[in-house]
Amino acid sequence: MTTEISWQQRFHNFENAFNALTRIMLRYDSQPDDEVVQLALLQAFEFSYELAWNCMKDYLENEGFVEISNPKQTIRTAFQAKLILDAEAWMLALKKRNLASYSYNQVILEETVFYITEEFYPLASKLYSDLKGQL
Repeated sequence: MTTEISWQQRFHNFENAFNALTRIMLRYDSQPDDEVVQLALLQAFEFSYELAWNCMKDYLENEGFVEISNPKQTIRTAFQAKLILDAEAWMLALKKRNLASYSYNQVILEETVFYITEEFYPLASKLYSDLKGQL
């Protein structure tokens, strides 16, 4: 499979995850205290984050960048290539994703839900728009 096809397929998966995140955000807006909706938002964040960095990686490889093997390298390279404007914000997303994935308590859930709605969603939305424009 060529890298162009690979990144386009990964983008399609990211697009599906981002659209699911958007639908759950709308549900969250109408039911912010519903724990099931909060957990769905958390899961959609995890999927969206994973697919976002992998999509960035595949896109960068298609553009000729090599030796990108993990999220941190991908974020650094994406920033250097001007694919993203704020590497620190994406590093924070990685930290939040890891924290949410490997531990669970109500405080972490509430903090992560706030982070998703206020910071990650706009960040992912910008990446989605920028990559969609590259298709």
